[in-house]
Amino acid sequence: MKALILAAGYATRLYPLTREYPKSLLLVKGRPIIDYIADKLKAVKEIDEIIVVTNNKFFKQFLCWQKARKGKVRISVVNDLTRDNSKRLGAIGDMNFAVNKKRLEDDLLVIGGDNLFDGDLRGFLAFARKPGGNPVIGVYDIKKKSEASKYGVVGLNSSKQLIDFKEKPRVARSSLIAMCLYYFPKERLGLIKEYLNSKLKKKDAMGFYIDWLRKEVPVYGYVFSGKWYDIGDYNYYNTAKRNFAK
Repeated sequence: MKALILAAGYATRLYPLTREYPKSLLLVKGRPIIDYIADKLKAVKEIDEIIVVTNNKFFKQFLCWQKARKGKVRISVVNDLTRDNSKRLGAIGDMNFAVNKKRLEDDLLVIGGDNLFDGDLRGFLAFARKPGGNPVIGVYDIKKKSEASKYGVVGLNSSKQLIDFKEKPRVARSSLIAMCLYYFPKERLGLIKEYLNSKLKKKDAMGFYIDWLRKEVPVYGYVFSGKWYDIGDYNYYNTAKRNFAK
């Protein structure tokens, strides 16, 4: 299994902090956000390589981070060659870029480079790798529907299959939201290209792909407990700095 960390965004909502510095390398409790993600991935024995996709602007900074990391799991950094926010590939575009660049033919775990959570990935993967070979997304109960509307809102049935998905709806029907954590079995990786070749393609928010995907194949959700932070702006970043435990 390969793990892909999406870290090619330009984090304009955190300017000027991220004008010359990538969001995933911002510090929380003295460590870069990406360190917490990599530690969780490193603890999963099935993962034999961690791939970080970034852009040309921040490529060298991620190479420095890569060299400073120690451990048996290989870390690769790939450059999507974009130089500014107006040319970004978007989350789905970057996922497709990495799959093609690395010629991936393995099961793939994808995680946003700005996600902080204290849940264990092993439970998620145990659920995801049950017989059936279907995609699975990480889900979090944010408790308030008013807050949920800022994210991709998820509807699950009793079998935890996605029966509804709305990207940032005006009114949320549920307090369950997508975490930017996804498992794609190798048999389903070709659907990324199929989506991008469709007339419905939107390359930025992953939620658009998940909503399309659930209509093509069964997609399931695994609900995490504990704390979760999506470092999207100063408010969430400052909250994570105060409350996220090492």
